Amino acid sequence: MTHVQTSPPYYRPFTIGLLALSLSAGPVAGQSLTLPQVVEQSVRQYPLLRAKQAEISSAQHRLQSSRTEYLPNLIVQDQYTYSTSNSVNGSFFPNDGTAISTSGGVRPQNYYQAALGSYTSAVIEWRAITFGRIKTNVALAKADVQRSQADYDNELFQHQVRTIDAYLLLLINQKLVQIQRSNQERAETFKRVVDSGVRSGMRAGVDSSLATAEAVRARLLLLESQQNEQVQRLRLSELTGLVRTDLQVDSMRFYTALPTSPLGADSISPQNPALRLFQSQIALSSARSLATQRTGLPSISLIGSGWARGSGFSNQGEVYQTNPAAGLGYQVSNYLVGVVARWNLTSILRVRQDYRSEQYQIERFQQLFNEQRLRIDRQHQEAETQYQVALEQARQAPVQLRAARQAYNQARNRYQNGLSDLPTLLQSVVTLNRAEVDGYVATSNVWRYLLLKAAADGDLSLFMNQLK
Repeated sequence: MTHVQTSPPYYRPFTIGLLALSLSAGPVAGQSLTLPQVVEQSVRQYPLLRAKQAEISSAQHRLQSSRTEYLPNLIVQDQYTYSTSNSVNGSFFPNDGTAISTSGGVRPQNYYQAALGSYTSAVIEWRAITFGRIKTNVALAKADVQRSQADYDNELFQHQVRTIDAYLLLLINQKLVQIQRSNQERAETFKRVVDSGVRSGMRAGVDSSLATAEAVRARLLLLESQQNEQVQRLRLSELTGLVRTDLQVDSMRFYTALPTSPLGADSISPQNPALRLFQSQIALSSARSLATQRTGLPSISLIGSGWARGSGFSNQGEVYQTNPAAGLGYQVSNYLVGVVARWNLTSILRVRQDYRSEQYQIERFQQLFNEQRLRIDRQHQEAETQYQVALEQARQAPVQLRAARQAYNQARNRYQNGLSDLPTLLQSVVTLNRAEVDGYVATSNVWRYLLLKAAADGDLSLFMNQLK
């Protein structure tokens, strides 16, 4: 079988058109699936695509999380303690890192007798001015969502093209099984005729051996084609998300018709999914670079706090109260409001290096984009050439087949009339078999190269519109 290069991964999603081509009712067991049905099934069930969808959802939730930075921080606590009171009037644990001083002066004597205490507080902090830090973090999260979506779109298009190509390969392997089965039947029939002639003494014994060898060769070719067909069926079923050995596909018009020449674009569309993926990576790196730069800027916050506490030590004379529950009630309360400006000056050096690192990442993705664009430009030109050559080959294949059949019929008649030897006839059999194979392979290659062209252009409608 003629080998055809598989289509490259330069794709764009085309799910809507495929769904429109699908039958309204799902296929029943044993029913042959059309190409749109197979592609729709593969898009719905393939695990990698579902993983990409989960990645998009994850990025969307990270975006929602980044927007909560606009909200103020509110921390509340209520605690009850049992502690000593040496030079500290009522010890307590800090409020999530925020400590409010309640200590007093140093006493003339130490008291190691412990007492119960209570403390409650609420601290609210709103970063009113961040010099764009929160805004850039939200923009970074948005860029991550867009990159995840572009990654999914690209993978979706790649998967659609892989599935279509596997579908076409299964069809051609099915046809090759039919060809090799007919070739075997032809060889077996011829072998019986030759054996009969040898037994009657009209043919030499060597003819029987040659006819047997040709029948065995035809059988081996059939077995090989059946093996290839089953392997390709398994590969296609894997792409649909469920490995099965009984997958049946509809040949539609791929055996009987050639596609019309599509009107493709002269240049690569900027909507090409591979290019869009690299562009989204550039945008993500740019957003990360700006967010990194803003981390070195100060912030100005509005802070408010209120607290109340109680102590098991007396407020007069600082003596231990005999009532154990005396410290569980709140005895005093306070509040505090203010404006706080924070700026970690030593982080500027680290931020500067991180920013430069991100700038090089932008340059990296830009060069990868240029390399991808160069490859797609080459693929675009190559696909057009291959399609035109394959189309001409498919048009010439029937001429080859007619000539091979004529040569076979003539060689068979000459052999039957004793005007030619068996090796000459066997050579015509090989030529006929090759012409039959080449005919269907050539037709399949036209469709596959059309798929290659659609993949290079980033538009599957160039291929799918041929099925309407």
